[in-house]
Amino acid sequence: MSNPENRPLTLRDVSEASGVSEMTVSRVLRNRGDVSDATRKRVLEAAKQLGYVPNKIAGALASQRVNLVAVIIPSMSNMVFPEVMTGISQILESTDLQPVVGLTDYLPEKEEKVLYEMLSWRPSGVIIAGLEHSDASRAMLRASGIPVVEIMDTDGTPIDSVVGISHRRAGQQMAEAILKGGYERIGFLGTKMPLDHRARKRFEGFTQALAKGGVEIADQEFYSGGSALVKGREMTQAMLERTPDLDFLYYSNDMIGAGGLMYLWEKGVDIPNEIGLAGFNGLNLLKGLPRELASMDACRLEIGRRAAEIIAKRVEEDSDDPQSTRLALEPTITYGDTLRRP
Repeated sequence: MSNPENRPLTLRDVSEASGVSEMTVSRVLRNRGDVSDATRKRVLEAAKQLGYVPNKIAGALASQRVNLVAVIIPSMSNMVFPEVMTGISQILESTDLQPVVGLTDYLPEKEEKVLYEMLSWRPSGVIIAGLEHSDASRAMLRASGIPVVEIMDTDGTPIDSVVGISHRRAGQQMAEAILKGGYERIGFLGTKMPLDHRARKRFEGFTQALAKGGVEIADQEFYSGGSALVKGREMTQAMLERTPDLDFLYYSNDMIGAGGLMYLWEKGVDIPNEIGLAGFNGLNLLKGLPRELASMDACRLEIGRRAAEIIAKRVEEDSDDPQSTRLALEPTITYGDTLRRP
């Protein structure tokens, strides 16, 4: 069974192939109405063999919505977001909703453009990373009339619902663990803060907690570009050549932390006694290192799942008075082999 004319298939094609009326085909494909199992099976088999895909735009014209959820994130090369996407997909796969992804590269103007294009398709909901958006983006989200869930971060005021962790609290907790481990000469290595609000908030929480313990950061270095092992190696070498008496290095993410760990391991440094290390994100990929890097789980999978659950529930209820949700998850520290336990 094929389409030799190479034209768009219609309900009539499926009707002729399955031997039932177009109305019955329509009911089966929309999962509506009373249709026998045998007829349903015949129609679905015919549609599958033809390669027929229903035209959702026609239905969307009546409902003003398509069964898509716009997921707007900074990057897919950053290993954090694939896990978030997995969580979203796990929940939405049991619904009629499908996630579609837009990437912003942490740029507010690009986020505006992606958001504008995605909202023009009238999705059923939006899941968007972060709480910091341009005025234009915030206006579009508020005026969209659909469920909006901002994810990853709870340090701020959401437009609608929010699911994430407090990054300031995460930075504070790591600083407290480092101080309890007896470290005093601490270096910080991270991304340039204007582009990464969540890393900036962790840094703020980290330095505040250190100050409360009577300790100031002894050295710090910020870089542009993606998280990379080679960047972590280079920054670690440069910082220790500049400030050799450091006894702890805190990295804003696990990838650069892993680069630093491998550099120090090759140099024969006694970790965690001579120098301790910690990152952020709790990436499973790094479990195979010679030493397990201390880190903090950012609840990525759970954030994706909970955000998708909020969207799916709101779409299903279709209430005139929807309730916003604020969900702050609690990350946990993994001490690994690079941070002395208190």
